[in-house]
Amino acid sequence: MSRTRTTHEQRTDFHVGTSKFDVRYSRRGFLGSAGIGAAALASLLDPQLFAANSGVSQFLPTAKRVIFLHQSGAPSQIDLFDHKPALAEWHGKETPDAVRMGQRLTTMTSDQALLPVTASPFKFARFGESGTSLSDLLPHTSGIVDDLCIIRSMHTEAINHDPAITMIQTGSEQPGRPSIGSWVSYGLGSENQDLPAFVVLLSGGAPGDQPLFSRLWGSGFLASQHQAVKFRGTGDPILYLANPAGITSDIRRRMLDSLGELNRIQATATGDAEIDARIAQFELAYRMQHSLPRIANLADEPEHTCEMYGDDAKQPGTYAANCLLARRLVEKGVRFVQLYHRGWDHHTNIVSRIKAKCRETDQASAALVQDLKQRGLLKDTLIVWAGEFGRTVFCQGDLASKDYGRDHHPRCFSIWMAGGGIRPGMTYGRTDDFSYNVAENPVHVHDLQATILRCLGINHERLTFRYQSRDHRLTDIGGRVVTEVL
Repeated sequence: MSRTRTTHEQRTDFHVGTSKFDVRYSRRGFLGSAGIGAAALASLLDPQLFAANSGVSQFLPTAKRVIFLHQSGAPSQIDLFDHKPALAEWHGKETPDAVRMGQRLTTMTSDQALLPVTASPFKFARFGESGTSLSDLLPHTSGIVDDLCIIRSMHTEAINHDPAITMIQTGSEQPGRPSIGSWVSYGLGSENQDLPAFVVLLSGGAPGDQPLFSRLWGSGFLASQHQAVKFRGTGDPILYLANPAGITSDIRRRMLDSLGELNRIQATATGDAEIDARIAQFELAYRMQHSLPRIANLADEPEHTCEMYGDDAKQPGTYAANCLLARRLVEKGVRFVQLYHRGWDHHTNIVSRIKAKCRETDQASAALVQDLKQRGLLKDTLIVWAGEFGRTVFCQGDLASKDYGRDHHPRCFSIWMAGGGIRPGMTYGRTDDFSYNVAENPVHVHDLQATILRCLGINHERLTFRYQSRDHRLTDIGGRVVTEVL
């Protein structure tokens, strides 16, 4: 089924065997014949009735929900996951032209006289039954390595942060497309009608770090009800969650009922889908007044659980607290939780700065996997840990000064996945001896997106939306499910 919507006409193509039934109806005609009450009653009886899943869910899902841990700024794969011991012999020497192959550079290193190979200063060792090699910056991740699938052959086209992070989150370098969480909300609907299908949590960052824009978790041309609900790091998780002074829950309910009647009259008259979305969001906000405070309050977590995530778990807005909150959210049926942790853009002082980032994230990331596993949730919860691209083998700045960094590198980078039908204890893909080019089993960003949707049971080629006279999808005209990691 290809599900598409326009303002005045909705067209749905149902494929049954070799037959095809073409059904056209206008929103106004549908509401006039079926009645707004019938539609409302149907949606209450089956909240996922109007989700797109009847046509796009072509496979048996191995995951019901996703937690995407985005490390904004691009972690260095050479210093974390992609061990290249031979670089010690090249340390300080010019990066060979045969390796670079004329790749374009950013303006930050294009005027450097030398591009010296810079071996990682960190030690690597093999861990787990899988014998996976990891940096000593990741002591906690090394303890769960047999639960992970590490992909070392990721690649993308964008060489700068904004288009690259837009690409991995929306499938396009150009702003304005729906985020992956919005596509999942559109395709599958919500598991818990008292909570959003898509939640975003932010942490980390300092002045000068790469910014994050709300369009990264926006719904683009999809209905606005599919955009993420962004939680705050301090105070109430969402503004205006509590009623104003003098307004009781009963008064709020009557206000929303009256407002809903007016909106439905307008929706019937205009056929504007955004009015329907507005009604849905008002109702969700009302339900969240009762459901969200209990979930967002981490005070009832046992002490041993907080210790598992680290000391920061008790400090709202930190990466550790957000990882713990992500577990609580998926436990209650939130479909897609997106964490962004800023501060990984290490053009200078990479040695000290990457140590700090790993201290902030390593323990909590590992704890999230362990926590879900011990609760029986890892088997149907997919976790993705990724940045937007990688870092160069050569240094930015003067290697002798010790405050050097690494520049942007889209041609190869490393990520890891866990749970939700992903094969554990596996390393997939390989880079060359300089961690500069993919040497085996390349995985494009669109391949990653197609694989995430496949774990949710979705055929990425059939989850489409017609906008400006063409069918759009998350993976655009690309994407291959990486079946080897399933």
